[in-house]
Amino acid sequence: MIRKKPYITMILTMVILLITPACKLIEKDIKPNIVFFLVDDMGWRDIGVNGSTFYETPHIDRLAGEGVRFTQAYAASPVCSPTRASIMTGKSPARLNLTQWIGGPGNPDYLHNLPLEEVLFPELLKEAGYKNIFLGKWHLNNREGEDKFWPDKQGFDINIAGHWRGGLYIPNKYFSPWDIPNLTNGPEGEYMTDRLADEAVDFIDKNAETPFLLYLSFYSVHAPFCAPETRLGKYIDKKTNLGLSDEERFGQDQIGGRSVGYRKMQDHPTYAAMVESMDMAVGKVLDKLRVMGIEDNTIVIFFSDNGGLSTSEGRPTANTPLRTGKGWLYEGGIREPAIIKWPGQTDKGKVSDAVITSMDFYPTILEMAGLPLHPELHTDGRSLVPLLKNKAEKVHNECYFHYPHRSNQGGRPGSAIRDGDYKLIVFFNDNRMELYDLNNDIGEKTNLTNTRPVIRDSLYNKLQSWWKQVDARFPDTYTGTAGNE
Repeated sequence: MIRKKPYITMILTMVILLITPACKLIEKDIKPNIVFFLVDDMGWRDIGVNGSTFYETPHIDRLAGEGVRFTQAYAASPVCSPTRASIMTGKSPARLNLTQWIGGPGNPDYLHNLPLEEVLFPELLKEAGYKNIFLGKWHLNNREGEDKFWPDKQGFDINIAGHWRGGLYIPNKYFSPWDIPNLTNGPEGEYMTDRLADEAVDFIDKNAETPFLLYLSFYSVHAPFCAPETRLGKYIDKKTNLGLSDEERFGQDQIGGRSVGYRKMQDHPTYAAMVESMDMAVGKVLDKLRVMGIEDNTIVIFFSDNGGLSTSEGRPTANTPLRTGKGWLYEGGIREPAIIKWPGQTDKGKVSDAVITSMDFYPTILEMAGLPLHPELHTDGRSLVPLLKNKAEKVHNECYFHYPHRSNQGGRPGSAIRDGDYKLIVFFNDNRMELYDLNNDIGEKTNLTNTRPVIRDSLYNKLQSWWKQVDARFPDTYTGTAGNE
């Protein structure tokens, strides 16, 4: 055993004492990387940890075990563009007057481009030294706006595949060659979800030494429904083994005097393969973070823009026990899968029942990155840091939703308020109200408007005040006075 001489030991000790504060300062100044996964049209129950037994999502489930999973996370809207705008701005779609998917029918009219005057959270990260990349679906401008409103004009250094189009529409356009102006064609038959994951991994490989925001906004699991043949077989077998009849697979819901068909059981093989492909892409990115040695300094967020498609266009997924799905203000249309992993700052595997919204990601990301909040910008968002650090049980007393349009999925114009366990929905086209106790009735089956009038009127008054606060627009048919069903 070699013993150090006393004076050498003393010198080493002094050097360590001098260096340690500097090291701590450097460590304190290291900004975390941020990876944001946004899935298109993914339902609340489309992941394993939220109850799906048909779809396979091992990587997302693993992410949930490493972070915080929120059971009552809400998109600002039951359709895509408004929610996407709310994430970027921290403002409700009603306040922005961007209340419909861009390209969808108006009445009232709405903004067809996310204004350049809005300060998006990627812009603030960029000012703080972040390198930002956007990959996938943007859908925050119309076709006429072309590239003037693309991600690279609003805080992103790199934009891959983000433009005006909201989907891949043409059958099989999940496979190359695809018609996207800022994504080169891959090999014949390359799958879009795989390609976006590869682009994300390449970006991480080149930018691991600088703080970055990687915003991977999948086109999946939006229609058209197509997946690699090699991923379909096991789900075809699963469907066969389930042996569901159409009566077991589908149901009818009575809404506002009309019958609405919906899927109540998950067994769609192609949709399942799309979900798995998306999960594989998530896993590929997470594995790259680990290989590059930056996993412990990377915040990961997982979310969806609206509920799963269950009442139209093939009804590929089921959101049960939640009611309906995309395009509706019922829980199936706005409650989303949500996970936040913040290494070293949160309990692993924590499950939170706190109500959160898509507007909350803006201030949360700023605070996690050590940047000042800007309440004048993210007006409707609240930082989730107190929840993540177990210093608070909730950040919202109420949350509001405003979708004054008809949806492709059969949804009708309306607004909703969630206050504690209660949720009030006001339908504009027939001046009707519905009140539900979500704690005891997550499926929104028992309308309490007539049996709990005090709660109904209180929530309606709050909703009316909020309409004035955000200058909400309404369809021409709404009289301004809602009645009971």
